[in-house]
Amino acid sequence: MNPYTRHGTDRLVRWSRNPILTLEDIPYRCNAVFNGTPVKVDGTYYLIIRIEGQQGYSFFAVARSGDGLHFEVEPYPCMVPSKEEPWKAWEENGIEDPRLTKIGDKYYVMYTAVSGHGHYIALAETEDFHNYKRIAIVSEPANKDGVLFPEKINGLYARLDRPYGHGIGCVWISYSPDLVHWGKSEFVFAPRPRYWDQFRIGASAPPILTDRGWLEIYHGVKMTSAGPIYRIGTIMLDRDNPAKVVGQCLEPLLSPRRNYERIGDVGNVCFACGAIVEDDGEVKIYYGAADTSICVAMTTMDELIDSCFETDGEELV
Repeated sequence: MNPYTRHGTDRLVRWSRNPILTLEDIPYRCNAVFNGTPVKVDGTYYLIIRIEGQQGYSFFAVARSGDGLHFEVEPYPCMVPSKEEPWKAWEENGIEDPRLTKIGDKYYVMYTAVSGHGHYIALAETEDFHNYKRIAIVSEPANKDGVLFPEKINGLYARLDRPYGHGIGCVWISYSPDLVHWGKSEFVFAPRPRYWDQFRIGASAPPILTDRGWLEIYHGVKMTSAGPIYRIGTIMLDRDNPAKVVGQCLEPLLSPRRNYERIGDVGNVCFACGAIVEDDGEVKIYYGAADTSICVAMTTMDELIDSCFETDGEELV
């Protein structure tokens, strides 16, 4: 029996020993750990994690693992809000929700910089996960959930983000020749009335190139009388023109059902920040649970692709 075959209520299969990281795993005092972004290098898994300190603002640390399941957090943060201008002004209220993408020999981290003026998307680079060079603030205010494509598209760097306007946050794509100056922005997709993602959406993992296009794992939110519910879903974008949607899941792949996903600083949250595609087709998706811990769930690449092309149980032509 295929352990990743769809069964029960969710497509993704939670690791039985979730969460993989809680505040008890952090070697210094903190309030919570959540929203980790992964990469695998020479058999070692690195996870850049968001930690909320006791003071109330967030910073980043590195955890590492030999199997992608059992992680050890390094003794000191790897990136904290800058104390030097001009970055100090942008990051005075913290840095949040990193997304890690490898391009060439460098690793780029898109993250949310929080200032008194609001949320911005910022970009930094690293070669060793310990030293980070800030590149630029790459968005206007009221923008979050930036993810960088792992290769250029038509000669330009590309990113997805979620600017917020007219009371709605939609996913857009933008392009850059140098990772600093961005433009040629186009709308990609919006929240869907009546669906599980009808209130809010945002890019979660850096896009994954497949035979059918760019697979994006995203988060969607439904508002209820008891508050929002964050779930994980998938959408497929055209390989050459990622502003074009070629398929999208009708139902979420993972919903908050376990106590560690329902109860925490922000309840009812499954919020992915990255995925590792293994050589055998297994996919490990790392997600924050209730803004209080980090978890992992597994599936296959085939399952993720299929989820984008189903309608009432039948695949779209």
